[in-house]
Amino acid sequence: MTRKITLIALSGIKLVEPGDDLGAISVAALQDNGTVPKEGDVLVVAQKIVSKAEGRYVDVTTVQPSERAVALAAEVDKDPRFVEVVLSESMRVVRRRPGLLIVEHRLGFVMANAGVDHSNVPTAAAAERVLLLPLDPDGSARALREDLIAAFGARPAVIVSDSFGRAWRKGTVGVALGAAGMPALVDLRGQPDLFGRELLVTETGFADEIAAAAGLLMGQAAEAMPMVLVRGLAWSAPDLPVAALIRPAEHDLFR
Repeated sequence: MTRKITLIALSGIKLVEPGDDLGAISVAALQDNGTVPKEGDVLVVAQKIVSKAEGRYVDVTTVQPSERAVALAAEVDKDPRFVEVVLSESMRVVRRRPGLLIVEHRLGFVMANAGVDHSNVPTAAAAERVLLLPLDPDGSARALREDLIAAFGARPAVIVSDSFGRAWRKGTVGVALGAAGMPALVDLRGQPDLFGRELLVTETGFADEIAAAAGLLMGQAAEAMPMVLVRGLAWSAPDLPVAALIRPAEHDLFR
């Protein structure tokens, strides 16, 4: 049996600004691209435009760094004001070296710079703005999904995605920060493999796999494709938020 998954990058999306209605923007983008979402579709939305719509900007020039931020900035060769913003979004510092600061974000993600980012952030006069992650990415995904359901009747899933580096491997890939209407994690333990052996540890990062696929079209630079509709997927597992993907620290041999 042939299976096919289709990825559709939505073009023509405006540059999102604080206070913009991301639901209305998403509905218009789908309509303008001649695409009506169906049951089983997944709309993958880049974290950047979610954070921009939610006004998650910080002007680094207004930040007063703490003594801790100043000391840490000297170790990692970064602006102390930037480091202070990173610390404000973090529960703890996991690893550091010159040029690199890995932290545990307040949402549980282990990542560089707590996701605080300059890239694809518009400049403002006499300011140096950075963008933070959404306060509640799963909640952002739920809200956007509700807007899509209200507009189209169908119930597509929604993923808020970002680009992460990975331990032991070079290169960034798309991962899910938030999800709604789908299982972010699919537990396959207890199911048989091809030869009837019981799977003992296998859990699939379903939302991460979809986010990575969408990243092929979203890109990392000036592509301006922050929304991708993924069609052709099927699942039977119960809905789970991205919070279910986070490995507890006590299960992590490297923390």
